[in-house]
Amino acid sequence: MTDSISVSEAPEAPAPEAKTRARRPVRTEVMPVLERLAALYPKLFGAEFLPLKRGIYQDLQEAHPGSFEAAQLKAALAFHTRSSRYLAALAGGRSRFDLAGKAVEALAPEHVYQALLEVFRRRQARSEEDLTPKLVARIARAQQVSGLSVRDYAERMRSRDEAANANLDAAMVEAQALEAKGEALQRAHAASGQSVEAFAEMYGLDVRDVRRLLGKNA
Repeated sequence: MTDSISVSEAPEAPAPEAKTRARRPVRTEVMPVLERLAALYPKLFGAEFLPLKRGIYQDLQEAHPGSFEAAQLKAALAFHTRSSRYLAALAGGRSRFDLAGKAVEALAPEHVYQALLEVFRRRQARSEEDLTPKLVARIARAQQVSGLSVRDYAERMRSRDEAANANLDAAMVEAQALEAKGEALQRAHAASGQSVEAFAEMYGLDVRDVRRLLGKNA
């Protein structure tokens, strides 16, 4: 059910008029299922949303045989994974979680990127502030933790959307600058002989930023 962000996690937004007409009956229909899921799995569907593992629909059917009508469960999961809160969880880059609340697989870099774009689109539509710089910075950070080189990341994320590609290019410039800064910081840290904490304090830096740039766990 949630195997592909293009299908169930970041769908193409309908026209405003169609969205107004279609969302109300769907929401009424799926809310009882979503409320039950929140009661059964508060860590996944409760106050905080977590990215769901691929195949979560089948897992739910196997865990609760006969308890959920197939079409209603599919509709509820589709509604859930299209929500802004869920997309924000994906954009945060957290792992995917199973029904036990255990992180079981990393998010694909493409899913994180697409979620970032969709969250930006929705927030920008409600804001008078230009949120593009924040989007660019978020994409640059996503590239850093993706395990992909700047070149590979840019190639994999490039699309036919010219505006998105312009922001991607700006983010890759920022990512290259961060990469260069990280390399310089690594050389300075190695030469200092100090712990990460002492090194950060010595230069008046946030230890979390230093750990990230050095590629160490916080």
